[in-house]
Amino acid sequence: MDGHAMTELSAGQLPELTTGRLLSTWHLDVPALLLVIVLGALYGWGVARLRRRGATWPPARVAAFVLLGLGALVVATMSALAVYDHVLFWPAAVQNILLDLVAPLGLALGDPLRLAVEALPEGAAGRVRRAMTGRLVRVLTFPLVSTALVLGTELAVYFTPYFETALRVGWLHELMYLHLLAAGSLFVVPVLTHEEALPAWCTHPVRAALVFLDGIVDAVPGIVVMTHSTLIAGAWYLHHAPTWSPDVQRDQQIGGGAMLSIAELVALPFLLALLFQWARAERVQTVALDRRLDAELVPVTVPAPEQDQAVVSERVRPWWETEQNEVAARIRSQHREK
Repeated sequence: MDGHAMTELSAGQLPELTTGRLLSTWHLDVPALLLVIVLGALYGWGVARLRRRGATWPPARVAAFVLLGLGALVVATMSALAVYDHVLFWPAAVQNILLDLVAPLGLALGDPLRLAVEALPEGAAGRVRRAMTGRLVRVLTFPLVSTALVLGTELAVYFTPYFETALRVGWLHELMYLHLLAAGSLFVVPVLTHEEALPAWCTHPVRAALVFLDGIVDAVPGIVVMTHSTLIAGAWYLHHAPTWSPDVQRDQQIGGGAMLSIAELVALPFLLALLFQWARAERVQTVALDRRLDAELVPVTVPAPEQDQAVVSERVRPWWETEQNEVAARIRSQHREK
């Protein structure tokens, strides 16, 4: 938070958060802005490099990465949510769920890892593949481990001194942003785009079940926050709550409800994206199977010399005709023997 906003905050002079101010109030967060610039520049470099080679990159992936991924980062760290998160709990709760769920989903839909492998030179691309399939990455992205990390991160933020300390210490607040983003990405990115890091048994149906389970798990922090009788960072918010704010307990309930609503809204497009990917993979497998069968099957009617026409005709006769001929031949043979 910049010096001007902190001065207003310490004096309790932040104006009431209306719908207009929620949309128009912004402030500069330098570390977050640097992260957005670096990620956007690297992604743009990869797309430009592919285009120089004559290859293409889906515009929908670019839009998802920029608008949903980087856009959620900007909104979470530099919008009115970041200006008011020190005096109201619910903007902080929305911030955290954007960083933990929405931004990772947008970044994953952009498929940055595959873009890096295709855009980088062969040696560097190989190093990226090895890093992404290394033992540490496989452990951290193992479905049950990554789900536990996401849930553990959210619960640690709200039910340990972590969150209240981050409100007091600026650098820890920035680190918390990064922590939430990384934890969410560990689950979302492998499930949607980086299958090599997942176990062989983690097929598309299994991943769909895991996404459904994750949607249930992501609802847990919101429910707990909304129904928890003890105030989260209560000493801080009781001291800094402006006169126009709702009751601190009510503020916490609003925040928990917002977390629950956003988590359930994100679960649907996440599941739809995975189902679309599943259907596309099935189409690719079907086309590949059809081509293999076409290559392996020998046509029945092939050009043959005139002397072989009888053989060819015999090969393509119906089974009931050929079997009748064989039966008749056996009967004639038996009569001759008698």
